[in-house]
Amino acid sequence: MVASIAASANNTKFIQSAIDHPNRMEYDIERDSQRKPAQVLEFFDIRPGMTVLDVFSGSGYYTELLSYVVGPKGTVIAHNNQAYLNYLEKKLKLRYTDGRLPNVKRITAEANELSLPENSIDTTFLILAYHDIYYRPKKKTSWPQIDRVDFLRRLYLSLKPGGILAIIDHHAESGSPTSTGHDLHRIAVETVIQQVSESGFKLMERAYFLENATDDLAKHMYAPELRGKTSRFVLKFIKPLNIEKHLVDDRIIP
Repeated sequence: MVASIAASANNTKFIQSAIDHPNRMEYDIERDSQRKPAQVLEFFDIRPGMTVLDVFSGSGYYTELLSYVVGPKGTVIAHNNQAYLNYLEKKLKLRYTDGRLPNVKRITAEANELSLPENSIDTTFLILAYHDIYYRPKKKTSWPQIDRVDFLRRLYLSLKPGGILAIIDHHAESGSPTSTGHDLHRIAVETVIQQVSESGFKLMERAYFLENATDDLAKHMYAPELRGKTSRFVLKFIKPLNIEKHLVDDRIIP
């Protein structure tokens, strides 16, 4: 018990050191109060030496923090698709200029082309992106339609047994259709829990420190008065240690 408490305290120091890192960008630091990264990284138990996959990593806010926490003996795999690369070109150039995050490996792939070695990832971050499974832009080539079952299967297979899938997203009203993923960039938490559980993951824990009771869930998350202030759910799923599953029709069946 004493050793466990000491390890936890030591990990808290690593996380706080990452947040206080002198190389962090002002743009990121300004978002800390909204994103509460210390609580997020502690909740998902990010530690030195881990291999972490940051799916749809965007401009790399969490990629950089993860990089500092896992340290030189760890690896962060920063994934983006082509749409993100095009949209965030300038920010990504600043993020990775002059090799400033040497333990980050960048990969580009559409969701259903994401290919990683099986049982190779300790933790996968999917932050504010689950709803994008249902994003349907008019120009279909800019964001290829995502096959949810296949996508989650790829994430499942790449995680080590006992590995964690970390999901944070914007709340939609309970019972909302999945179309809110496109219309409002929101998703109902019960939908995510059901779909991810059907993919073989087990819900391990839920946190509430990013909830906001004043958020109008019927409004678009990009509404000026809500930007950065939406109510967000935090879910920790685990790939079971004792896996007795087989694949049928590309689905993981108990």
